[in-house]
Amino acid sequence: MRAQFFLTMALTLFPPLVLAQDWLGFRGSSNDGISSDTGFPTTWSEEKNLLWKTALPGPGSSSPVIFSNKIFVTCFTGVDGMAENLDSLKRHLICLDAGSGKILWNTAVSAALPDDPYRGFITQHGYASCTPVTDGERVYVFFGKSGVCAFDYQGKKLWQQSVGSSSGNRKWGSASSPILYKNLVIVNASEESRAVIALDKATGKEFWRAEASRLELSYSTPRIVQKSDGKAELVLIVPGEIWGLDPDSGKLRWFSTIPFSGNISPTLVQYKDLVIGMGGFPQSGTAAVRIGGKGDVTKDSIAWSGSESSYVPSPVVKGDYLYWVNDRGLAICCEAATGKVVYKERLGIGGGTGASRGVYASVVLAGDRMVATTRSEGVFVLQPGPPFKVLAHNRLADDSDFNASPALSKGRIFLRSNKALYCIGEK
Repeated sequence: MRAQFFLTMALTLFPPLVLAQDWLGFRGSSNDGISSDTGFPTTWSEEKNLLWKTALPGPGSSSPVIFSNKIFVTCFTGVDGMAENLDSLKRHLICLDAGSGKILWNTAVSAALPDDPYRGFITQHGYASCTPVTDGERVYVFFGKSGVCAFDYQGKKLWQQSVGSSSGNRKWGSASSPILYKNLVIVNASEESRAVIALDKATGKEFWRAEASRLELSYSTPRIVQKSDGKAELVLIVPGEIWGLDPDSGKLRWFSTIPFSGNISPTLVQYKDLVIGMGGFPQSGTAAVRIGGKGDVTKDSIAWSGSESSYVPSPVVKGDYLYWVNDRGLAICCEAATGKVVYKERLGIGGGTGASRGVYASVVLAGDRMVATTRSEGVFVLQPGPPFKVLAHNRLADDSDFNASPALSKGRIFLRSNKALYCIGEK
């Protein structure tokens, strides 16, 4: 069933030349954090299974994406400490050879100013937090107030389109990643214009726009999910609600109220006819909502809700279970159908307080191995179970933050820190 679903969605989202081993966007080619590939190592260090390491020109929290033998990742430069002057701020799209780690090209985009000042929470993630997405022909990036850009595979910028220049009341910057659907690039421009916006992939011209004040404080990446009748829906979690939109027009089909609000970062996951969302602050939660319907479906749509949640990291679904490692370093498993907690295990890392939380990256899953990246205390490889088991705790000699979620491709794990990109594989 999963293989059939993946094939259907892949043909909807990406051209036929895309392979299952590619990792094309945030949380993979189907945006669910799961790879169908095999052969990934369990243990690594500076001396073991580290195929290559490449220094990056600047920091960033975006994840790498992979097509064939090319890796694409973003970073930013031109910000010195807590400087208020952003005149030198640039975002970069970098292309690397997946086999050697060699940088093939580095294209810089000057910032559209003014931008949010480099202070407060934005110092925790920076100006390159949105993961690129590629269709095997072009790479699409979201640079916040500097807009959405498309590049060819030689690094030439094909178009650049503004999606707004405003700021949220907290001035935390942008975090949501672009996704692809048919001939569209879709972005949650909550910070820039309180809108979800679809652009034509070929030209950057706006195709549709869905505006709503409730989008403020939604940093979640939207997803395309497929109902049992085969119809595609664009789903997004916002403070206090989960939405289902028509991805072809941006029209709201249905919405459900959920019992938590505040800033929302995790991306929705799908389990059968449910989408499961989490987040919220200061009171967080998790809710499972049935896909479909018309208008306000709150009364009949909520399958379950619970208090176990996550601040930034997104979960994964495997079989009948929902797994995640939250920002405090707790590995949690729930029954996806009911929300019943199966286990909650501490990984033994510092949870942090305020903005300095211990985990920002989302877990990724391949077979019976789950990779959980902490910001500064290494990478755990877990047997998700149940039962739960820590298989390895791997560390690299890098004193910068690892905010990005890992990418998986052809038996290799790609880890990104504020200083470097790492390729982990059996050798």
